Amino acid sequence: QWTPGGMRHGQRPTVSPEEEHRPAYGGSIGLGNCSAQVVVETLREGLPVAAFEHLRDALDVSTRTLAETTNIAVRTLARRKGEGRLRKDESERVLRIGALLDRATEVLEGRDAARQWLKSPKRALGGHTPLEYADTEPGAREVEDLLTRVEYGVFS
Repeated sequence: QWTPGGMRHGQRPTVSPEEEHRPAYGGSIGLGNCSAQVVVETLREGLPVAAFEHLRDALDVSTRTLAETTNIAVRTLARRKGEGRLRKDESERVLRIGALLDRATEVLEGRDAARQWLKSPKRALGGHTPLEYADTEPGAREVEDLLTRVEYGVFS
């Protein structure tokens, strides 16, 4: 299994007391729950292609579906597999969708509920599924806002 920042499997980054209460990133893409600093460094290097595959499996969607959502052509993914890493911009888009899955899992109190919610059309998103809507940064922010409304019981 790969790890961010060249750490050995099982080794965890040192977390300062200040960082301990900051949001963690990367759970659904196989990073574990890392600090923003570790995630930024990992994104700069480019996520391993395994992160895309991990997220695909976590969402229980096809490669094509996740490729469309992250705007990475399937042929490009095949090339990246040979190279071993995604590019920085591709990595950020994979992280964006992973963060939505992590947030939906938290709000809906379970991975199965989160998967179903992300793949079901929502009136608040014009009849699109949250995954379809999150193919752009502003769309992903709308999905986050919708999750916040769900969390606080606001009718959407």
